[in-house]
Amino acid sequence: MLQTTNLQYAYAGGQALRFPDIRLEKGEHWLLLGQSGSGKTTCLHLLGGLLSPIAGNIRIGNTAIETLDRRALDFFRGRHIGIIFQKAHFIRALTVEENLLLAQQLAGEKQDKSRVSNLLQRLGIGHKLKVKTDKLSAGEQQRVAIARALVNRPMLILADEPTSALDDASANEVANLLEEQAAEVQATLLIVTHDNRLKSRFPHQIALQSTLP
Repeated sequence: MLQTTNLQYAYAGGQALRFPDIRLEKGEHWLLLGQSGSGKTTCLHLLGGLLSPIAGNIRIGNTAIETLDRRALDFFRGRHIGIIFQKAHFIRALTVEENLLLAQQLAGEKQDKSRVSNLLQRLGIGHKLKVKTDKLSAGEQQRVAIARALVNRPMLILADEPTSALDDASANEVANLLEEQAAEVQATLLIVTHDNRLKSRFPHQIALQSTLP
């Protein structure tokens, strides 16, 4: 479902980062592990089409995303990839519901208020439907970010350090939510992390080596 070959990326003036080949099947749950400087977030951004590789291939389903132009890539990402960033970014002037409906609209999907409401209910924040996102707690914002990543039923979910700033109980709860919701839409889940607490619950793991001198 997700496959990479000879993937490389370089920031301006820096050495090329080389990533191991990845092969994830539909519905599998994986960790991408590595310490600071190993290129975890860069790898996630490549897989999500937010960065363009200098070499190599990224195939999601039947699509080689490195061959898409920017407009086609944006459309493909909106429909098929759900990304949960370390820090949630919302349009502050909009409510929780409006932010999620906008995600549907931008992906060319029909705006489905029932889908949005049901998803928020399952995440325990249905009562926040009409609340502006800047009025939410950090934990509530994280749940809305998960909802936004799932609202278009993506085939691939990418989560960047979703538990790094959480205590043990909260980290376990977020991991449960990600697994449950990925299973709900039969999506492949890849969690990018250096959080050792997650190692025991995810047997499928990819380890990156540090690129720092």
